Amino acid sequence: MFQRFKLPYIVLMLSVISLTLDAQNPYYDFFEESQNITNKGMYVLGTWAVANIALGVNGWIQSSGEQKYFHQMNTLWNGVNLTIATWSLASNYGRDIAGMDAQEMISHVTGLENLLLINAGLDLLYIAGGFVMRHQSRNSEKRADLLKGYGNSVILQGGFLLVFDLILYGVINSHKSNFLNDIELSMSPGMGQLTFSF
Repeated sequence: MFQRFKLPYIVLMLSVISLTLDAQNPYYDFFEESQNITNKGMYVLGTWAVANIALGVNGWIQSSGEQKYFHQMNTLWNGVNLTIATWSLASNYGRDIAGMDAQEMISHVTGLENLLLINAGLDLLYIAGGFVMRHQSRNSEKRADLLKGYGNSVILQGGFLLVFDLILYGVINSHKSNFLNDIELSMSPGMGQLTFSF
């Protein structure tokens, strides 16, 4: 009797496995594209950092007064940017996607969105801090050049990061929203399946 039901049972199990893999594939494709978007963003950040470091070191050596401190801060600031970009790329390329389930993938992308929004808030504080330093430079005889140079640099770097973080957030958020809408439509009652909301 066992032999009688063995073949249908095997066919059923293979069908379930096939359906499971088909259901997972869109999530892997979605997550890989999310990683690609993030990586492109990190390449932009890294390129900005390298350019600022190259120009900054030269300006730091060649300039004096306010300009010297402007280039000095650009160099130091972008050393941090380059470290962040390098670490992010290394983490993304080293991530084992096969070991992640659908919920982990969605949660990871959502966490990245939240991080970018937090960073955008910090960017506004950087810009405000830069203007504060510029203002304080008017009342400081000994550190006027330093405060104004640093202030101008922080305004520039904070402004770039604000635009960068908001654009990257917008692209990632749009990608995630489109994916979830497609998943919801493909699993709608009209398709004879259940609707999932995230």
